[in-house]
Amino acid sequence: MRYWLVKSEPGHWSWESHVKAGVAEWDGVRNFQAANNLKAMRAGDKAFFYHSVNEKRIVGVVRVTRESYPDPSDPSGRFVMVDFAAVEPMKRPVTLAEIKAAPRLAGLALLRQSRLSVMPVPAAAWRLLCRMGGIEP
Repeated sequence: MRYWLVKSEPGHWSWESHVKAGVAEWDGVRNFQAANNLKAMRAGDKAFFYHSVNEKRIVGVVRVTRESYPDPSDPSGRFVMVDFAAVEPMKRPVTLAEIKAAPRLAGLALLRQSRLSVMPVPAAAWRLLCRMGGIEP
């Protein structure tokens, strides 16, 4: 299993929206590196659901239920989407400030490539972030 972090603007698609939907597609990604990360996801992989913009915090965990397939909102046909199921909320959201303050997370893509919307998370960082959020890795 691999681990990921996906970002969403809560005013556009929030954790609460995803929980209400249960399973929903992650579409609209138009960055090639982020799209390649979507293509690398496999069913069963987990991802942190990160609220970007004003909140800047990890709020939940989702699981890949359908691997990459063409995004119909992309007229060029180059970009893909995946389906995620909501798994669980963080008992305590983990803020970007807390992530920056943790020396063991210094290499996290979230800190190195702040504009990337879909990124891998190393297993050790996943475990630490889960503990920080009060959930079991």
